Amino acid sequence: MTETVTVRVPAKVNVQLAVGGARPDGFHDLANVFLAVGLYDEVTVTPADELRVTCAGPDAAQVPLDRTNLAARAALELARRYGVDPAVHLHIAKDIPVAGGMAGGSADGAGALLACDTLWGTNAPREELLDICAELGSDVPFSLVGGAALGTGRGELLRPLEVGGTFHWVFAMAERGLSTPAVFREFDRMNEGVRVPEPVASQDLLDALAKGDADALARTVSNDLQPAALSLFPALADTLAAGRAAGALAALVSGSGPTTAFLAPDAESARTVGRALTASGTCRAVRVTESPAPGATVLG
Repeated sequence: MTETVTVRVPAKVNVQLAVGGARPDGFHDLANVFLAVGLYDEVTVTPADELRVTCAGPDAAQVPLDRTNLAARAALELARRYGVDPAVHLHIAKDIPVAGGMAGGSADGAGALLACDTLWGTNAPREELLDICAELGSDVPFSLVGGAALGTGRGELLRPLEVGGTFHWVFAMAERGLSTPAVFREFDRMNEGVRVPEPVASQDLLDALAKGDADALARTVSNDLQPAALSLFPALADTLAAGRAAGALAALVSGSGPTTAFLAPDAESARTVGRALTASGTCRAVRVTESPAPGATVLG
């Protein structure tokens, strides 16, 4: 048996997040266009006397280290299905913002699942890994797959998408987090008594991705949760305005927020936007990166 396995897993940005009305189960139907970006967590799994979770990196103190952590839940579910003792040490090296709307927790779940599958030699079929991911959370399957995909249902049903080039992004980290359930509750409150249309992916946006056309993508990005995120965290409007003023082609809240995402025409422009956002005083930290990025990958 391998003694230690490390898996690298990417963050995501939603270039379209179309949200339907609340379902009887409390979830919402989505048309969710995911794009994996080059910010990564690494999950390292080592045999241990019992299951335990540790975490290091920015905002690691906010990450739960008990069995509610998606990495722990992934290990427990794979162990249950294959009759394996889940006695492992899961160490998460965080670089994806915590509670930032970039699927950091989901990434850790997908990373732990692939790492445990490799460590234990369970060789679970890809479809079973995706099934476990969907049980863990709506964003977890995409964290495993990476690249670009359209997520339907509550986001867990994935169709891979073609991406015809590299897109350049700047991400601005907010001073505090936002709870995804709270943002969805605010979305429901703001749409009370309104007929919310069925979520549908924008064909113009899918075409822009396939062509690698940043200008066309900028014209079509959208996030139905953005008004709710801004309602709960009004200062994000200042960050969005600062990025636009610095030359970003598009500015939007990433997922449920509060991280804000800025699409730039090229790498140099992205660095310029990043410097302007840092100087603006409207955010805590700035990261510049590219997409698409590969999904969960075993290192070494």
